[in-house]
Amino acid sequence: MSLDIPRIQGICFDVDGTLSDTDDLWVSRLEKTLSPARRIFPQHSPHAFSRWAVMGMETPGNLLYWILDALHMDDDIGRIFNKMAKKGGPRASGPFWSIPLVKEMLLTLQPRYPLAVVSARDHHSTFAFLDYYGLTSLFLAVATSQTCEHTKPFPDPLIWAAGQIGISPHNLLMVGDTEVDVRAGKAAGSQTVGVLCGFGREKGLRRAGADLIIPSTADLVTILK
Repeated sequence: MSLDIPRIQGICFDVDGTLSDTDDLWVSRLEKTLSPARRIFPQHSPHAFSRWAVMGMETPGNLLYWILDALHMDDDIGRIFNKMAKKGGPRASGPFWSIPLVKEMLLTLQPRYPLAVVSARDHHSTFAFLDYYGLTSLFLAVATSQTCEHTKPFPDPLIWAAGQIGISPHNLLMVGDTEVDVRAGKAAGSQTVGVLCGFGREKGLRRAGADLIIPSTADLVTILK
């Protein structure tokens, strides 16, 4: 697996598991919730079960969102989550965890490549994360689950993002942690990088056809030197 680096004229990033350390955050929260019943778990720790449960949600979660998208219900669900988040006040927009060194990576690449976000998150939570870490201004385009008629694994949001930053999808690099990200990139005719710091696993990313797989999103800066 390898990238055609001279072909790259812009980069798209997923959020959950790619920029945001969502899986570890969810594991931590579930572990805390289960801690009163810690005695029922091996070594009196619910950590291993919490990680297994969170990582197991990746495929069913993506499948559910694909079904909602195909039924044209994703916009309605997104609007509901937006309203819930706004009613929740400041707690709804944080705290978030960031993948280590990802902001430094973005600051290094942004002068050389136009950057975009393509996320299946709703509008409110996507911008809440970006604003929380001061990343919003680094991206020329941000596609959320409500931006296009269809979201990932359809190519629509990548094609939209490529148009917003003024390049062909063929010259776009999609960076994400799941098979859904890779399939969306491939459907758009883009190159893809799978990262292992989120929900996806190397076997699945390879099966989806990732052009390159790296341990963490922050490692991209080394690849593109």
